[in-house]
Amino acid sequence: MEKPTILERIIRDKKEEVALKKKVVPPSQLQASALLKDSGRSLSNALRDSETGIITEHKRRSPSKSVINHSLTVSDVAKGYEVAGACGMSVLTDGKYFGGSLDDLLLVRASCNLPLLRKDFTVDPYQLLEAKAYGADVILLIAAALTPRSTRELAQQAKDLGLEVLLEVHSREELETHLNDHCDMIGVNNRDLKTFEVDIAISKTLAADIPDSFVKVSESGISHEEVIAELRPYGYRGFLVGEHFMKTGDPGLFAKQFIESIQKISL
Repeated sequence: MEKPTILERIIRDKKEEVALKKKVVPPSQLQASALLKDSGRSLSNALRDSETGIITEHKRRSPSKSVINHSLTVSDVAKGYEVAGACGMSVLTDGKYFGGSLDDLLLVRASCNLPLLRKDFTVDPYQLLEAKAYGADVILLIAAALTPRSTRELAQQAKDLGLEVLLEVHSREELETHLNDHCDMIGVNNRDLKTFEVDIAISKTLAADIPDSFVKVSESGISHEEVIAELRPYGYRGFLVGEHFMKTGDPGLFAKQFIESIQKISL
């Protein structure tokens, strides 16, 4: 029998996790959250209006890096990113593989006013309700983890909750089969979630196939200002930068310096 990929293992575990969570915290309890009435913040508009388009991230670890940063509080990281001038912030909420939690998302929401992306492996509508109840403005849908039908259904349900949708793809086939009108942003992941190999050329290859009505976001492997300068002519308005900042002792400071460098290149 062929060994399951990292993504397949994550999705299997995520489905089990969600099934257990539903028994402990029923949807009715999440619906009682005051944050469900929050009008939200638009990441897509922030990216359209920005000269730099940086989406920062809080990430303690990943399947490919056992330790990235365990020493900083998520609140301090969020405040630093907001001061740095980030357009938004991605918060990893998967516990088993990334060391995150929904409490991280809630603490970030209380610490800053940035548009927040809940970064997790969404496989069930219950997770959309969780995201909204804990302060997210944007939900991530990963094409490689979903069927085209479930992607559309989840995207529509997210919009009904007042959440923006970032659809993540890694190939032309994923883009063609999963793209739908309920999405706000299309994120091209330069990292293959099956092998975890990174290639920036993926963003360049898929750029022309993404309709201009969607905000284009490039994800993973962005660690130099020059990469952003390379990708901007391809129509990208957003750039998700996580590990590059998180592996430092002061992510906010490094994000500020990074954003200032991009502004100088843009002049």
